[in-house]
Amino acid sequence: MNIMKKWTKRFVMICLFLMALFVTFQSLSGVNAKILIDRLEDALAASENVSGTPSLEDAFDWSKYPKHTVTATGYTAGFESTGKNKGHPEYGITYSGVKVKRDLFSTIAADLNVFPIGTILFIPGYGYGVVADKGGAIKGNKLDLYYETVEDVYRLWGKKQVDVYIIQKGNGKLTEKQLLALNEDKTMQVFRQAYIKSEKR
Repeated sequence: MNIMKKWTKRFVMICLFLMALFVTFQSLSGVNAKILIDRLEDALAASENVSGTPSLEDAFDWSKYPKHTVTATGYTAGFESTGKNKGHPEYGITYSGVKVKRDLFSTIAADLNVFPIGTILFIPGYGYGVVADKGGAIKGNKLDLYYETVEDVYRLWGKKQVDVYIIQKGNGKLTEKQLLALNEDKTMQVFRQAYIKSEKR
């Protein structure tokens, strides 16, 4: 019991010492520690961005593509989004016949009267989406963006109104081979690798 009191007393003394040191630093320098920490974080983020790969948003001039405002939500292959469980023969299969995929070029759902199957969109904050699916609630200017888990839907996207860029209008068809070719395009691998790393964090 005496050892516990001794360590508790030391801990309290160390905390008081650190608080006194912090107050002294702040009063002598006139610098708020919160501002200092924020500036250090900004500098670290900027140095990572300079030395790393530029984001897709920064790498291309999106203004040369037609822009379309949509309400975008996220979905999964699971029961909560599709009504199908893993044992169902059509689990994870889109209306176009390709498997759902989250990659540099991900499968998304749209109103096929607005964006036909095979349409390639750039969605800021998400990446490239290829229209491969449709949904009962996806009518008009709405998109459903594929994520692997419900947690990712809420953590990474939720529901947003966003301007998307039409890279290529679809012809009503999409195959696994076409989707694979998009994701394995050698000129895009630097972005794909950066994207895959950030998704796994």
